Amino acid sequence: MASPADLVRRLCLAVALALTAGGSELALAAEIAPPGKGRGADLARVVKVTPVRPRPGSGPLVRMLATQTSWGGGPQQLLVLGAHRADDGTTWLKVRLPSRPNGSVGWISRDAVTLRHEAWWLDISLSRRVVSVYRDGSLVRRIPAVVGAPITPTPTGLFAAYEPVAQPRADGFLGPWVLQLTAFSTVLDNYGGGPGRVAIHGRGGASLADPLGTARSHGCLRVSNASIRWLAQRVVPGTPVLIHR
Repeated sequence: MASPADLVRRLCLAVALALTAGGSELALAAEIAPPGKGRGADLARVVKVTPVRPRPGSGPLVRMLATQTSWGGGPQQLLVLGAHRADDGTTWLKVRLPSRPNGSVGWISRDAVTLRHEAWWLDISLSRRVVSVYRDGSLVRRIPAVVGAPITPTPTGLFAAYEPVAQPRADGFLGPWVLQLTAFSTVLDNYGGGPGRVAIHGRGGASLADPLGTARSHGCLRVSNASIRWLAQRVVPGTPVLIHR
Protein backbone atom coordinates (compact mmCIF):
# COMPACT_ATOMS: atom_id res chain seq x y z
CA MET A 1 0.00 0.00 0.00
CA ALA A 2 1.33 3.42 -0.92
CA SER A 3 2.38 5.74 1.90
CA PRO A 4 0.90 9.26 2.23
CA ALA A 5 4.21 10.66 0.96
CA ASP A 6 4.01 8.44 -2.15
CA LEU A 7 0.46 9.56 -2.80
CA VAL A 8 1.50 13.22 -2.58
CA ARG A 9 4.41 12.61 -5.00
CA ARG A 10 2.07 10.85 -7.45
CA LEU A 11 -0.43 13.70 -7.25
CA CYS A 12 2.28 16.27 -7.89
CA LEU A 13 3.55 14.24 -10.84
CA ALA A 14 0.04 14.01 -12.32
CA VAL A 15 -0.46 17.77 -11.98
CA ALA A 16 2.93 18.42 -13.60
CA LEU A 17 2.10 16.14 -16.53
CA ALA A 18 -1.27 17.83 -17.00
CA LEU A 19 0.34 21.28 -17.01
CA THR A 20 2.99 20.09 -19.46
CA ALA A 21 0.36 18.68 -21.80
CA GLY A 22 -1.59 21.94 -21.68
CA GLY A 23 1.57 23.92 -22.33
CA SER A 24 2.38 21.76 -25.35
CA GLU A 25 -1.07 22.41 -26.82
CA LEU A 26 -0.66 26.15 -26.31
CA ALA A 27 2.79 26.05 -27.87
CA LEU A 28 1.48 24.03 -30.82
CA ALA A 29 -1.26 26.58 -31.49
CA ALA A 30 1.23 29.43 -31.26
CA GLU A 31 3.73 27.73 -33.57
CA ILE A 32 1.27 27.23 -36.44
CA ALA A 33 2.24 29.68 -39.17
CA PRO A 34 1.52 30.19 -42.85
CA PRO A 35 3.30 27.66 -45.07
CA GLY A 36 6.62 28.62 -46.63
CA LYS A 37 9.25 27.00 -48.77
CA GLY A 38 11.80 27.24 -45.96
CA ARG A 39 9.68 26.21 -42.97
CA GLY A 40 7.38 23.74 -44.71
CA ALA A 41 3.76 23.52 -43.63
CA ASP A 42 1.32 22.22 -41.04
CA LEU A 43 -1.23 19.67 -42.22
CA ALA A 44 -4.59 18.86 -40.60
CA ARG A 45 -5.87 15.28 -40.84
CA VAL A 46 -9.64 15.36 -40.32
CA VAL A 47 -10.58 12.64 -37.82
CA LYS A 48 -14.25 13.47 -37.32
CA VAL A 49 -16.89 15.08 -39.52
CA THR A 50 -16.75 18.78 -38.82
CA PRO A 51 -18.43 21.99 -39.98
CA VAL A 52 -16.47 24.61 -41.90
CA ARG A 53 -17.14 28.26 -41.06
CA PRO A 54 -16.10 31.48 -42.83
CA ARG A 55 -14.66 32.85 -39.58
CA PRO A 56 -13.19 31.21 -36.46
CA GLY A 57 -16.19 29.55 -34.83
CA SER A 58 -18.81 31.82 -36.41
CA GLY A 59 -20.71 32.58 -39.58
CA PRO A 60 -22.95 30.46 -41.79
CA LEU A 61 -22.06 26.87 -42.54
CA VAL A 62 -19.75 26.67 -45.57
CA ARG A 63 -19.78 22.88 -45.82
CA MET A 64 -19.37 19.73 -43.77
CA LEU A 65 -15.90 18.25 -44.00
CA ALA A 66 -15.71 14.46 -44.05
CA THR A 67 -12.86 12.32 -42.79
CA GLN A 68 -12.33 10.86 -46.28
CA THR A 69 -12.09 12.34 -49.76
CA SER A 70 -15.14 12.16 -52.00
CA TRP A 71 -13.31 10.74 -55.03
CA GLY A 72 -10.92 8.00 -53.94
CA GLY A 73 -11.93 7.64 -50.30
CA GLY A 74 -8.46 8.49 -49.01
CA PRO A 75 -7.72 10.43 -45.82
CA GLN A 76 -8.91 14.04 -45.75
CA GLN A 77 -5.75 15.96 -44.93
CA LEU A 78 -5.63 19.69 -45.61
CA LEU A 79 -3.07 22.47 -45.75
CA VAL A 80 -3.19 24.74 -42.70
CA LEU A 81 -2.83 28.44 -43.52
CA GLY A 82 -3.05 29.83 -39.99
CA ALA A 83 -4.57 29.50 -36.53
CA HIS A 84 -6.62 31.54 -34.09
CA ARG A 85 -7.06 30.94 -30.37
CA ALA A 86 -10.42 32.21 -29.12
CA ASP A 87 -11.04 33.78 -25.72
CA ASP A 88 -12.65 30.55 -24.53
CA GLY A 89 -9.43 28.64 -25.26
CA THR A 90 -10.68 26.96 -28.46
CA THR A 91 -8.17 26.81 -31.30
CA TRP A 92 -9.44 27.30 -34.86
CA LEU A 93 -7.51 26.41 -37.98
CA LYS A 94 -7.68 28.17 -41.32
CA VAL A 95 -7.40 25.53 -44.07
CA ARG A 96 -7.25 25.41 -47.85
CA LEU A 97 -10.49 23.79 -49.01
CA PRO A 98 -10.51 21.20 -51.81
CA SER A 99 -13.44 22.87 -53.59
CA ARG A 100 -14.33 25.60 -56.05
CA PRO A 101 -13.62 28.45 -56.42
CA ASN A 102 -9.84 28.24 -56.44
CA GLY A 103 -8.34 29.67 -53.28
CA SER A 104 -11.31 28.74 -51.08
CA VAL A 105 -10.56 28.73 -47.35
CA GLY A 106 -12.49 27.94 -44.20
CA TRP A 107 -12.09 27.61 -40.45
CA ILE A 108 -12.38 24.31 -38.58
CA SER A 109 -11.95 23.29 -34.97
CA ARG A 110 -8.56 22.02 -33.84
CA ASP A 111 -10.44 19.31 -31.94
CA ALA A 112 -11.56 17.71 -35.23
CA VAL A 113 -8.06 17.05 -36.56
CA THR A 114 -4.63 15.70 -35.83
CA LEU A 115 -1.71 17.89 -36.85
CA ARG A 116 1.61 17.06 -38.46
CA HIS A 117 4.42 19.10 -39.95
CA GLU A 118 5.48 18.56 -43.56
CA ALA A 119 8.87 19.55 -45.00
CA TRP A 120 8.06 19.04 -48.70
CA TRP A 121 7.07 21.89 -51.02
CA LEU A 122 6.24 21.88 -54.75
CA ASP A 123 6.96 24.99 -56.81
CA ILE A 124 5.56 24.89 -60.37
CA SER A 125 6.71 27.47 -62.91
CA LEU A 126 4.38 27.63 -65.91
CA SER A 127 6.74 29.81 -67.93
CA ARG A 128 9.65 27.41 -67.40
CA ARG A 129 7.31 24.38 -67.43
CA VAL A 130 9.11 22.80 -64.50
CA VAL A 131 8.02 21.26 -61.20
CA SER A 132 10.66 22.08 -58.59
CA VAL A 133 10.57 19.90 -55.47
CA TYR A 134 11.95 21.24 -52.19
CA ARG A 135 12.48 19.69 -48.79
CA ASP A 136 13.36 21.82 -45.76
CA GLY A 137 13.93 24.69 -48.18
CA SER A 138 16.52 22.84 -50.26
CA LEU A 139 15.96 21.94 -53.89
CA VAL A 140 15.71 18.17 -54.30
CA ARG A 141 14.65 17.73 -57.92
CA ARG A 142 13.51 19.62 -61.01
CA ILE A 143 10.94 17.81 -63.15
CA PRO A 144 10.04 18.90 -66.72
CA ALA A 145 6.30 19.03 -67.33
CA VAL A 146 3.61 19.60 -69.92
CA VAL A 147 1.46 22.50 -68.69
CA GLY A 148 -1.92 23.87 -69.70
CA ALA A 149 -2.45 25.15 -73.22
CA PRO A 150 -3.28 28.87 -73.66
CA ILE A 151 -7.00 28.13 -74.07
CA THR A 152 -7.06 25.67 -71.15
CA PRO A 153 -4.50 27.18 -68.77
CA THR A 154 -3.19 25.70 -65.56
CA PRO A 155 -4.54 27.90 -62.72
CA THR A 156 -2.11 29.83 -60.52
CA GLY A 157 -2.06 30.22 -56.76
CA LEU A 158 -1.13 28.40 -53.56
CA PHE A 159 -2.82 25.01 -53.65
CA ALA A 160 -2.16 21.67 -51.97
CA ALA A 161 -1.89 18.02 -52.88
CA TYR A 162 -5.32 16.47 -52.35
CA GLU A 163 -5.15 12.77 -53.11
CA PRO A 164 -2.82 10.33 -54.90
CA VAL A 165 -4.75 7.83 -57.03
CA ALA A 166 -3.07 4.76 -58.55
CA GLN A 167 -4.20 4.07 -62.11
CA PRO A 168 -5.33 0.64 -63.34
CA ARG A 169 -3.06 0.86 -66.40
CA ALA A 170 0.41 2.31 -65.97
CA ASP A 171 0.70 2.73 -69.74
CA GLY A 172 -2.59 4.62 -70.06
CA PHE A 173 -3.04 8.29 -70.88
CA LEU A 174 -2.58 9.32 -67.23
CA GLY A 175 0.37 7.06 -66.50
CA PRO A 176 0.66 5.04 -63.27
CA TRP A 177 -0.41 7.75 -60.80
CA VAL A 178 -2.61 10.84 -60.61
CA LEU A 179 -1.73 13.29 -57.82
CA GLN A 180 -4.88 15.37 -57.50
CA LEU A 181 -4.60 18.96 -56.30
CA THR A 182 -7.01 21.38 -54.65
CA ALA A 183 -6.89 23.41 -57.90
CA PHE A 184 -9.65 23.41 -60.53
CA SER A 185 -9.73 24.38 -64.18
CA THR A 186 -10.98 27.93 -64.72
CA VAL A 187 -12.45 27.11 -68.14
CA LEU A 188 -13.58 23.47 -67.97
CA ASP A 189 -16.22 22.06 -65.64
CA ASN A 190 -15.00 18.47 -65.87
CA TYR A 191 -12.26 16.19 -67.16
CA GLY A 192 -13.67 12.94 -68.51
CA GLY A 193 -16.58 12.99 -66.10
CA GLY A 194 -14.58 14.26 -63.13
CA PRO A 195 -15.04 17.64 -61.40
CA GLY A 196 -12.40 19.49 -63.42
CA ARG A 197 -9.80 19.02 -60.68
CA VAL A 198 -6.24 19.76 -61.78
CA ALA A 199 -3.64 17.07 -61.12
CA ILE A 200 -0.04 16.09 -61.67
CA HIS A 201 0.05 12.79 -63.53
CA GLY A 202 2.15 10.59 -65.76
CA ARG A 203 2.02 10.02 -69.52
CA GLY A 204 1.06 7.25 -71.89
CA GLY A 205 -0.70 6.57 -75.15
CA ALA A 206 -1.85 9.74 -76.90
CA SER A 207 -0.35 12.03 -74.23
CA LEU A 208 3.14 11.01 -75.36
CA ALA A 209 2.53 13.09 -78.52
CA ASP A 210 2.97 16.24 -76.39
CA PRO A 211 6.66 16.57 -75.46
CA LEU A 212 7.70 17.48 -71.93
CA GLY A 213 8.28 21.21 -71.68
CA THR A 214 5.32 22.16 -73.87
CA ALA A 215 1.99 23.86 -73.10
CA ARG A 216 -0.61 21.46 -74.49
CA SER A 217 -2.64 19.98 -71.65
CA HIS A 218 -6.18 20.76 -70.51
CA GLY A 219 -4.71 22.30 -67.35
CA CYS A 220 -3.05 19.34 -65.65
CA LEU A 221 0.69 18.90 -65.22
CA ARG A 222 2.03 15.89 -67.10
CA VAL A 223 5.40 14.51 -66.05
CA SER A 224 7.34 11.35 -66.85
CA ASN A 225 6.09 8.11 -65.33
CA ALA A 226 9.32 7.76 -63.35
CA SER A 227 8.77 11.25 -61.91
CA ILE A 228 5.13 10.70 -60.92
CA ARG A 229 6.08 7.44 -59.20
CA TRP A 230 8.78 9.32 -57.31
CA LEU A 231 6.33 12.08 -56.32
CA ALA A 232 3.61 9.64 -55.27
CA GLN A 233 6.01 8.04 -52.79
CA ARG A 234 6.84 11.38 -51.14
CA VAL A 235 4.06 13.93 -51.53
CA VAL A 236 1.27 13.41 -48.99
CA PRO A 237 -2.17 15.06 -49.04
CA GLY A 238 -1.94 18.66 -47.85
CA THR A 239 1.59 19.27 -49.15
CA PRO A 240 1.81 22.87 -50.47
CA VAL A 241 1.83 23.31 -54.26
CA LEU A 242 2.61 26.82 -55.47
CA ILE A 243 1.76 27.38 -59.16
CA HIS A 244 2.93 30.59 -60.78
CA ARG A 245 3.82 32.07 -64.15
